[in-house]
Amino acid sequence: MDLEPKNFPQLELAAVSGFNGQVHFGMRLHPDKEYLIYPLGCTVVLTHIKDDKRHFLHGHTSDVSCVSMSKSGVYIASGQINYNDFEADIIVWDYAKRSLYTRFVIHESKVEALAFSPNDKYLVSLGGQDDGRILLWNIATKQAISSAPAVPLSLCHRLVIKYSNTNDNIFVSAGRATLQVWELDKDNKIKPTDCELRKLKRTVKCIEFAPDDEFFFCGTSSGDILKINTKTKYLSDYGPIKTKHSLGANVLKALSTGELLVGSGFGTLTLCSTTTLKALRHVQMNNGVTSIALKDDGQEFFVGTDASEIYCLHLQDFKAELVSTNHHGGVKDVSIAFGSSELFVTASEEDIRVWHIDKSKALLRIPQPCLSCNTVHLMIDGHSIITGWNDGKIRIFAPQSGRLMLVIHNAHRNGVSAIKGSRDCKNIVSGGQDGTVCVWELLKHGQRRLAFLTEHKATVRCVQIRSDDKESVTASMDGTCIIWDIVKFVRIRKIITKNSSFKTVCYHPEEHQIVTSGTDRRIVYWDVHDGTAIRELQDRETSAINCMHVSHDGRYFVTGGVDKLVRVWDYMDGTVTHVGKAHGGTINSVEVCCNNSTLISTSADGAVMRWKFPHPLLSD
Repeated sequence: MDLEPKNFPQLELAAVSGFNGQVHFGMRLHPDKEYLIYPLGCTVVLTHIKDDKRHFLHGHTSDVSCVSMSKSGVYIASGQINYNDFEADIIVWDYAKRSLYTRFVIHESKVEALAFSPNDKYLVSLGGQDDGRILLWNIATKQAISSAPAVPLSLCHRLVIKYSNTNDNIFVSAGRATLQVWELDKDNKIKPTDCELRKLKRTVKCIEFAPDDEFFFCGTSSGDILKINTKTKYLSDYGPIKTKHSLGANVLKALSTGELLVGSGFGTLTLCSTTTLKALRHVQMNNGVTSIALKDDGQEFFVGTDASEIYCLHLQDFKAELVSTNHHGGVKDVSIAFGSSELFVTASEEDIRVWHIDKSKALLRIPQPCLSCNTVHLMIDGHSIITGWNDGKIRIFAPQSGRLMLVIHNAHRNGVSAIKGSRDCKNIVSGGQDGTVCVWELLKHGQRRLAFLTEHKATVRCVQIRSDDKESVTASMDGTCIIWDIVKFVRIRKIITKNSSFKTVCYHPEEHQIVTSGTDRRIVYWDVHDGTAIRELQDRETSAINCMHVSHDGRYFVTGGVDKLVRVWDYMDGTVTHVGKAHGGTINSVEVCCNNSTLISTSADGAVMRWKFPHPLLSD
């Protein structure tokens, strides 16, 4: 069955968790003081500070690499990074209309930095390492009016660009072994002047102009601040001399009070004197500072970190309040508590998190540094969280405290890729990157492996268990789906597809059918008893499907995949009923809670999204 493309009703988004703190200067506060603006995957997110309402700007085809906002707040600009040699887009957005104003495509691979002139007349862009060019764009005509060629990387590497606060014709670029003031002449040509730094050699990571443009400041990877006279282009001062900003000065922000905020790679936020460059006050964050957004003339401000945390601080007491914490890597799996539908668990890089389904903040974070959690399942009794990790171990945690209850060493070579617990909470079925399937018995003080099954030849992507705990089905990237007897530990039935890899499999609640999908975009219903294909669905607009979940009443199922769209399907009709568009990265997991009120989806950009499920349970 081939579905014709058409416009479907949109899913209603209830809450979002996600922020890419790895993008330096990526978080901005709009001049209306109502919306925080930041990147999330290939989208730009506008979040209302008071009610947490979100707007999404879609248009990029790859991860957003930089964000800038005009002084008036009329325009937002964002650039992207392509992990190949394709040209990277710059998009200028109309803030009021929440829509694309214009698109520039010229830089190769990456847009390193963007900056608006103070009167919204120009936008200057800097290409990444493979490009290195500087271009000046006229916002009104939507055309490039001047450009500067790249400089060989053996000589220098431009990393950052910043416009003057008062003059549309002056901006500064800097990086490794380069610091230049650029001026636009009457012939619309930009010309650079090198700054005189005496004998200092520095890599500049950030630039900030004083409010009156008399000086500009440069934060360096060495941890000191350079103070440059804008008119003479000479180094006026630098410091601190002794106690430098640890791991470099990542971000600077000048205050109207004549002081300077400095965020370091170590996570220290320091208030410095612009006269002496000495520290006046400081506060420590948990991770490196990458963004500072001022509110109320700097009396209140937001700070973003490279671990995707957002803090709120007041200049008066200089204390950091954590207002948002997010996964800073792709979220690979989700599991909702069975029965209560109040809690859910997500798995990501270096941690798992426990969430309340009605709140956008995590209740508990369980860190595991330098590891990646590939799969997670919240046991039906609610007493334990079973997780599979890239080091080949299965770890079991207590959901209330995060206490590590049990570790199964060497569960799978090369990593655990799929896991599921039985209804009686006595057994676990796990799949590995090496294609093996294991059945484990949980004992009072340990575990026992009951079976080691080796028929799959590639990564096991999904595991499901029947409600009677007697059978299990596993889907593998080798193009096979196997139904196992997990009492006798033998294969019952094997399903093979050509030219495809299975990524997901689900039992229908009545358990007479299973549903599969994968890289070929087809959704296939199979008869459990004889392994024959009953029905096949394919949407022309759908890309490879990574995940699927059938609602507990069996009337609907949800899919997500490479096209970043959440689709809700009618199980009997085989048609799409609703589509959710908000993710900025590939969707890795979806799940519907047991009362059909909420749908959770997670993606490779670190987002966790909570949707209102459009089909409530039918009353008896």
